[in-house]
Amino acid sequence: MRLGIVACDILKNEIEYLTKDDPDFVRREYLEFALHVYPDEMRAKIEDTVNSFKEEVDAVLVGYGICSSLTGLTDALDVPAVMLDGADCIDALLGPDEYNGEKRNCIGTWFSSPGWAEQGVEGLIKELRLDTAEGYDPKFFLDIIFDSYERCLFVDSGVGDTAQLRKRSEDMAEYLGLRHECRACGLSKIEEAVLKVKELGASKVS
Repeated sequence: MRLGIVACDILKNEIEYLTKDDPDFVRREYLEFALHVYPDEMRAKIEDTVNSFKEEVDAVLVGYGICSSLTGLTDALDVPAVMLDGADCIDALLGPDEYNGEKRNCIGTWFSSPGWAEQGVEGLIKELRLDTAEGYDPKFFLDIIFDSYERCLFVDSGVGDTAQLRKRSEDMAEYLGLRHECRACGLSKIEEAVLKVKELGASKVS
């Protein structure tokens, strides 16, 4: 059985933690974060990348949630595939109940996963396309965008240098003028997707 991974760079550390020693995964490609800013282009990029694996693998783990534009993605691919279950990467880490619960606890929450914390303020500026506003300091726009936000919640997956990632998240919160909180999460939803793609791959070679 040969499996592939096409995933967002934001979840690379978590996915690699779960699959790095698994010989079934023979090809991996992590796509640049913040592609969801351009939903149609993101979908096309993912489709093209997964389909390029066609002759090399039996199934592909697509390390994305719905992310605005990926509904029905697996039906459009030339390779059998399994996606993460959830609306986005935070949903994939927390699960819908915890995710929605945190939103209810504080409507004005910016969720900072380890991947997003690693990108820091610079990644936030890129995601919001504030690096294209010539003649303006991105901080000017960030202050407007985050005016109604109250907290930055670091969702700690326990993977990587958690102390350094938490510090990056705290620095981002300070820059945005938000209080900082931290909570742990598991990797069960990503593990479920890994198991599903292994089952799918096995069914194609049996």
